[in-house]
Amino acid sequence: MDAHSALTLLEAGLNQCAVVIDRDGGLLVALLTAGLVGGSTHCAGMCGPFVLAQVTARLEQVPASRMSEFHRLAGAAVLPYHLGRGTTYTLIGAAAAAVAGHVGALPGLKWLSVALLAFAALFFLGYAVKGLTAWVPKLDGAVQRWWGDRVSRLARPLFGNPTGWRGYALGLALGFIPCGLLYGAVAVAAASGSALTGALGMAAFALGTLPSLLAVGLAGHLAGRTWRSAVARAAPVIMVVNAGVLGWMAIRMIG
Repeated sequence: MDAHSALTLLEAGLNQCAVVIDRDGGLLVALLTAGLVGGSTHCAGMCGPFVLAQVTARLEQVPASRMSEFHRLAGAAVLPYHLGRGTTYTLIGAAAAAVAGHVGALPGLKWLSVALLAFAALFFLGYAVKGLTAWVPKLDGAVQRWWGDRVSRLARPLFGNPTGWRGYALGLALGFIPCGLLYGAVAVAAASGSALTGALGMAAFALGTLPSLLAVGLAGHLAGRTWRSAVARAAPVIMVVNAGVLGWMAIRMIG
């Protein structure tokens, strides 16, 4: 493939992404804000220890004589891990949306997208209203016994030197850790019925989870708790709005 063909292909891809953003902007924004809120109220506590373990391992490999502010910040950001985690979320979103799109096209199953949006709306509402998510830990626990422990065992050897491709591979693996918030996000992405929209939606969700986890990596749990408490005050309102947007999208599909 020559340079001109590559540029043409890239331009076509960017144009298609622009069409998706224009068409499904509400869905993408909903997933981005869900990631921002969930990253502070949920991910910082659940994934924070993974981030801190990597930060410690990475910084221990740099001799004190060579330790600079750049090394400290680069080690604390653990960007390969976040890129790997985002890759997994993006692939899950694309696969879920592609499957939902094909299944929803079958006779009698055209309401699948509406059902997925309604589920996600209730799920996000449950995060805003205390007590409505009492069933989520049970679901997480049931899946964790069968799947989460296996993922953890697979990823454990990568913690010894979580840099470069190993850090990326660690993110890829831990992206499959069962997470209640992830279930809701995948339901929203799947409701689009488009692999590209599902991929972009989950990429937006992953991007939304970054600030809180970067805060944990850069300054430890203290910064993570500070960010978390600041966002937590607005979290119920944001999640209720998110639920309303998704519910409205479901109603429009019915109409």
